[in-house]
Amino acid sequence: MSTTSSVTHVIHLSVDVSSDYEHFTNRLEAILGRLDFAILSQVMEKPDFVKNAIVNQMQGATELILFNQYDHGSMLNIWGKPRKAKQYLIGNPYTASTMTRFDIRAGLYAPLRVLVFEKDDKKAQIEYDLPSSLFGQFRIPEVTGVGISLDQKMEHLIKAADAK
Repeated sequence: MSTTSSVTHVIHLSVDVSSDYEHFTNRLEAILGRLDFAILSQVMEKPDFVKNAIVNQMQGATELILFNQYDHGSMLNIWGKPRKAKQYLIGNPYTASTMTRFDIRAGLYAPLRVLVFEKDDKKAQIEYDLPSSLFGQFRIPEVTGVGISLDQKMEHLIKAADAK
């Protein structure tokens, strides 16, 4: 067995928004597209069909798709102190494949992990790692470029979910 290691500089973002937690998470979930695993399962037999389905059916207005969500805050009830907090997996399988065809290791960070939680003032706070810093570590222009575009898509998504 052989192991290599490297140090990577990741930029972590904490975004305070003006919306309360319920409003923000409801809007976020409404804006995002939905992943259809039944369609994705056909990628080996019908790659063009799957690509078109992702682009034309699954992705939301921001071209981002909700892969999954997890109510992390309810797990804190184990300690008698539940909170409002959800972890989201957000991305786009087609977008991810545009990176992983150049470096499969980019798949470690796709889809993106996003945590939204309620602060004491009832407002939502969003936590995530800047995609360009995650994907930039591979030093492949095509991968870094997708990371930069994801930075912008995440910013637009957050602004849209925070809109009144």
